Amino acid sequence: MRKTYLYTTLIISLLSIMLTAAPRLTVVAVVDGLTTENMTMLRSYWQQGGLRTLSEEAFQTTIAYPHLVYGGNETTATLMTGVSPDRHGYTMDTYFMRRDRKLHTMLEDESVQGIGTKQHFSPRALLSQTLTDNMRLLYPNAKIYAIGIHPETTVLLAGHAANACCWLDVNNQQWVATAAYSEGLPEAAYSQNQSGRIATLAARMWLPRMDIPAYNNPTPQERKKGFSYEVGEVLAHAPEANTLVIELALALQQAEKMGTDATPDLLMLQLNTLSPTAQSDRIASAEHEDMYLRLNQDLGYLMNQLDKRIGKANYQVLVVGRPILGIDAQTLTDIHMPVQQFNVDRAAALTGTYLMALYGHERWVDGGYGQSIYLNRTLIEQKRMSLETIQRQVANFLMDFEGVQIAMPGYEAMQYPLLGSTLCKKHIGDVVFLLQPGWQLMRDDKRAIDRVIEDNPTSPLLLWSGTVRSMPQGTLDATDVVNLIINQ
Repeated sequence: MRKTYLYTTLIISLLSIMLTAAPRLTVVAVVDGLTTENMTMLRSYWQQGGLRTLSEEAFQTTIAYPHLVYGGNETTATLMTGVSPDRHGYTMDTYFMRRDRKLHTMLEDESVQGIGTKQHFSPRALLSQTLTDNMRLLYPNAKIYAIGIHPETTVLLAGHAANACCWLDVNNQQWVATAAYSEGLPEAAYSQNQSGRIATLAARMWLPRMDIPAYNNPTPQERKKGFSYEVGEVLAHAPEANTLVIELALALQQAEKMGTDATPDLLMLQLNTLSPTAQSDRIASAEHEDMYLRLNQDLGYLMNQLDKRIGKANYQVLVVGRPILGIDAQTLTDIHMPVQQFNVDRAAALTGTYLMALYGHERWVDGGYGQSIYLNRTLIEQKRMSLETIQRQVANFLMDFEGVQIAMPGYEAMQYPLLGSTLCKKHIGDVVFLLQPGWQLMRDDKRAIDRVIEDNPTSPLLLWSGTVRSMPQGTLDATDVVNLIINQ
């Protein structure tokens, strides 16, 4: 206990020293699907704008993840906590609950009311301190707000200690929030709801910004007819979603006077580059390119407004991408690396049949999810059987499945390289397996569990600061990002 206290005290002291010269306002933007390759390809289009400024003036590097990446918010949790899923507890967006043998959203929390929504979300399942938590410990009066498109991402950005956290309800076209944070739905968000700003943008048509031949990657269909959407039908994947996030961020900055006193403040934003038809993080259509062009404009507007309101020397902007779709299966097939699918529901069913053949007609398996098989521990205990023996038998059985690289009891998997940092004791199954490269996890409903099918995906990181500061060299680990933000 004393060791833990001393360690925490040391960390807070170090953070306090590093934050002494912190900018008055830090804007952290986590951007779904943002890749270095896409930014490089489109750089010539940016005569001005936020991505242009960042590409010319920001510190730039790539970050790698020390755990398996599934294309969910496990990456956001790692970025915001500075530790791997084995410590922060967010392994996938959903988890298997033994009690009811069903899947549940990781951040669902029925004890917390939604504000303007029936969704119940809180950061309670996040086990580690986040960037916002550390900021609150150091600066109790800091103003910290998280704004995003999706609730799970936005709650993770808010951490445990934000003033408020709000996201877009794309169906009802309004800002909603969770009562897990003290300020609920900020007045600025309420005002936008009352003004009908979201409905106004949702009523627009999304059309190409340029003539189709001017885009790098129009599809054959786009070459014939271009593309068009009613924004309200695809709001979560339309450029207007980014516009709304930026507008609310600026409204909050103004209303709360963020960045205008000596106490550092935080604006945490979720943005998106993935268009409605995107099958990969890599651009393969004009509409996907258009998302980047519009994002460039929105980020430019954000930075121009902050320049006018608080001055360049008083804020910094960190933009980091996160893998969502990875490389699509067709692209890999085209280079003779076909993607094969592993159905974890079917693997769990076959495991149950195998154990029935050994021990009798009982329900020996509760289910399967992710890379785990969950045994019926209650039955095994009632039968006074050895759980470890059955775990070994199932692991050996799974080793005969095509696509399985290795299988082992869950307690051993926590010590296995890569898997150990990916798994959390709270949600781990009784038997865990690792797939061979080129294999993708699937469920019976044909939904992919593992959306990122490339090995070791990386993300671009850009940090722009209005003041001169030292920067690290080379590629960073995703667990280093928190310190990069606060190490002034």
